[in-house]
Parts: sequence; structure tokens; C-alpha cells
Amino acid sequence: MLIQVKDLSKVYTTYNRGNSFKEVFTSMFVRKKILVDALKGISFDIEAGELIGFLGPNGAGKSTTLKILTGILHPTSGQVNILGYTPWAERKKYVGNIGAVFGQKSQLLWDIPPIDAFYLNKAIYSIPEKEFNKSLNEMAELLNLGEIMKKPTRQLSLGERMKCEFIMAMLHKPKIVFLDEPTIGLDVIAKDKIREFIREMNSKGTTFILTTHDIDDIERLAKRVIVINHGETVFDNSIDALRKHLGSKKIVKLSTHKKINELLIAGATITRSLSEYDVELELDMTILDLSSFIDKINKTSVIKDLSIQEVSIESIIKDIYLGHPQKNKKFSMQ
Repeated sequence: MLIQVKDLSKVYTTYNRGNSFKEVFTSMFVRKKILVDALKGISFDIEAGELIGFLGPNGAGKSTTLKILTGILHPTSGQVNILGYTPWAERKKYVGNIGAVFGQKSQLLWDIPPIDAFYLNKAIYSIPEKEFNKSLNEMAELLNLGEIMKKPTRQLSLGERMKCEFIMAMLHKPKIVFLDEPTIGLDVIAKDKIREFIREMNSKGTTFILTTHDIDDIERLAKRVIVINHGETVFDNSIDALRKHLGSKKIVKLSTHKKINELLIAGATITRSLSEYDVELELDMTILDLSSFIDKINKTSVIKDLSIQEVSIESIIKDIYLGHPQKNKKFSMQ
């Protein structure tokens, strides 16, 4: 197993200063300690070559987990074994095996071309000349960079800069790469190119842990999803299992010839009403199959147009965050 995380917890200590002048003044001498549980004993394993979507709402504990896995932060308790290392205890030996791309933090130097920054990384990681040139040429070709690498970083577009960030993170051929919002702010073409690059590197054996709020990234890249909320693991399974979380449901967009005054059909719930003739509804196929639903609608309103879609991954993840419909139930690989 490449990554093993067991009973990982992190407790932060903060202090309450109060709001009034008296409370603030008093806190200078006597401070009220507040303990905040950022992580509450999460556990998971990741095998070599996996591409994991690591999700959770703001404040769920994602950043804390990633900081511990990269060796930046010490946990309060628990065990982490990555490539045989304990990240925070053996950081100097460990960091040569990992890479990181942060959509809102740059590793490049603003006033010099990315190619110069690449050579800096070559020296830092002691990458042999032949290996460096081979890796650089392959990645530059995959990302269509060419002469762009020779421009000062400040002159690059966001998409061009992010492509260079990926090369910067992967020149030393890390076994694990942590991605934090790698496509944030990018246009559709740039996103597709970045996703294609991630898939290609993953196919060659690189393990990726992807943290993002862009659900398209998860749907197009991840084969497995770990969801945490309030410092606890609430889902750990395949992307297919995630889709099945809400059961056999469909989103139906319906347009009729006659007004839809109300829908009193078991298993069909209107989620959005665009007009008296156009609605969007959720159909629970375990209660009512599609043909029966169509028959019932045709008897009252007469169907003009109908389209059927799967429930979106975003809706499913929101449902898991809220703990519905199976509150507090954890979904794991076991």
C-alpha cells in the first residue's frame, strides 16, 4: 500500500478574546482556551497509481489533511505511512518523492521565465541532465508549451502558467502529486489540456490526490472519491458507488400541452417550476418506472417534450455533506 492513514486527528488551540473592551483587556492576562477538532480520527489507504478525488466543504479538514500528508503539519495523534516514511518526521527524505500543484499558489518566479525555474528545480533535486531534458521535452510537448516557457512568468496567461506549474511539480518524477484546485479560473480549452496531462501522467504510474470544488474535474478524472465533513470520513468508495448513493433516481425535464397545476404522483417530485407547462422533477425509479410515469402524465397534461438525465454528482455530494437521506452513515470500500 502506497499511502496508509490510520486514526488521524488534529486539534487546534485557539483563544477567546471576547468582544467588549473589558473582555479584550481581561484576555491579555487570562485567556479562555478553545479546542477545535479539525480531524477526528480519519483513516484511508491509497494504492500506487490511483487517482483520488478528496472532497469536502470549506472547513471540513481537507487542507489540514493535505498539510499532514505533505509533512508540513504535525498531527495530534494517529499514524501516516507514505512510501515507508512518516511525512512530518522524515520530511527531508520524503519530499523528494512528492510534488504539488496549487491553483492559488505559484512555485514559479514572477520575473524570470519558467525554463529558468525548471533548471533551478533540476539543481535542487539533482536531476541528471539527460533525464531532465527528456522529461522536460515530453511534458512540454504534451502541454503544447514550446517557446512559451522562455517568456517571463508575469507575461503568461493563467492557462500557460498552470501548465508550467505542472512541469515544475513533476520534473523530478514524483511518485505522488497533490493537486489543490489545479484548474481554478481556467477556460474550457486549458482545463481539458490539464486534465489530459493528468490522465497521461497517471497512466504512467503517478498517484494523484485531487482536491477541488470543480465537480467536472472529479467526474472526468477520479475513479475513487473520499469525502470528509466536520473532520470525519463520510464516504470512501468508487465514483460509480457515489452515483448510486441516492438510489435509482432520474432528473426529468417535462414540457406539456396542458397546465400542470400540481403533481400528485408517488415517486415524482417537482424540483423546479419554469412555467405552468414546463417543470423539472426528480423521479424515483424504485417507486415508479418511466413508462408508468409517462402514462400518468399523458392522462392529465399530455406530454409535449421530455428529456431524462442522471442525477448530477454535485447534487449527490451535497446530499452527503448534509447527511441525507441516510444520516451519519459512512460509505467505505470495506
